[in-house]
This record gives sequence, structure tokens and C-alpha cells, in this order.
Amino acid sequence: MTMRQPSSQLGRAAAQTFAANDRINQMLIEHLDPAVWRAKPPGKVRTIAAIFTHMHNVRSKWIRLTAPRLKVPRQLDRAHCTPQQARAGLAESAARCAEMLAEALGPGGRVQEFHRDGWAQPWPAGIEMLCYMLSHEAHHRGQVCMLAHQLGFRFPKQVTSGMWNWEKLWRECGVRAGPGYNSKSLRSR
Repeated sequence: MTMRQPSSQLGRAAAQTFAANDRINQMLIEHLDPAVWRAKPPGKVRTIAAIFTHMHNVRSKWIRLTAPRLKVPRQLDRAHCTPQQARAGLAESAARCAEMLAEALGPGGRVQEFHRDGWAQPWPAGIEMLCYMLSHEAHHRGQVCMLAHQLGFRFPKQVTSGMWNWEKLWRECGVRAGPGYNSKSLRSR
């Protein structure tokens, strides 16, 4: 099996997909009742504020370990972070993660390895990197939705349905063509 050079289309698609992923995080925070942001959830679990700050802080770690020449976003303090600070931090870390993915999956392959954590073996930069990053975020979004519900807050239907409308998410992120655009050219490589 021969390894193919990363395509600029694949790097661009990965960056755009991560941007749409972050748009979901932004929607959740935008529509979250401020009363549940730091409310103590049932059981021994993180608050919603702590979950979103964790997501940002993990992104910052991925950038620091994987692409240290990119500007590493400042860590957020889960005990004092406001929804507005979380939104700003997540927007910044999403932009850096998108750059990192574009460089990992684009031509020239400036990012050669994905370092998830100091304890984990690095992976060769590839689509698995994007899948891992998206899985991490989706897991924590599920926690946020469940905790909000347990705390008596239901997200509006426009949000719960909107998380699945990726064509709209992509447009909101400035991607004109949307998911799958020019994917035929990816399959033919």
C-alpha cells in the first residue's frame, strides 16, 4: 500500500468540519439558561461550565503538543469562567485546531504527528486525528445536554435539531458549498 500525499481539499474539509463542530458548542452556550451554567449537577460530575472549559483546555493542549508554533490559546479557569469567556476561548481554540488540521491533512504535511496527551503515544497525522477530536467534543456535548435536562433546562427544538443541520452549520461558518462539496475529487485520488 502506498501512502498518498495529503490533499489541500482534505485539509480544507477537515478544518471546515471542525469549525462546524465548534458552531454546535457555540449554539449550546448561546441558548443555555445562565442559571444552569454553574449549577451543581446530580452526582459527582463536572458542572456545565467545567465541561466547556475542559473542552477548550484540551484543545489548547492538543495545539501545544502537536503544533507548538501556532499560537496556543490561554487556558480557561473552570471555577470562574463565564459563558462569554467560554465562547471566546472556544472560538479561538477552534480556529487554531482548524489550522492544525489543515496543516496535518493538507499538502506539505507540516504537522506530522498528533499528540493527544503527554502519556499517550503520538499518532501519525491523519483523518483519525479529526475523528478523535470530534468524538471528544461530541461526548462532552452529550454530557452538557443531559446535565441541562437533569437541571430542569430543555434546549429549544431549534438547537437540538440544529445540531444535525450541518448544511446550515457550514453556511454559518462561511463555507458556501457545504458538506460533501467536491467530495468526488477526494474519492478519485
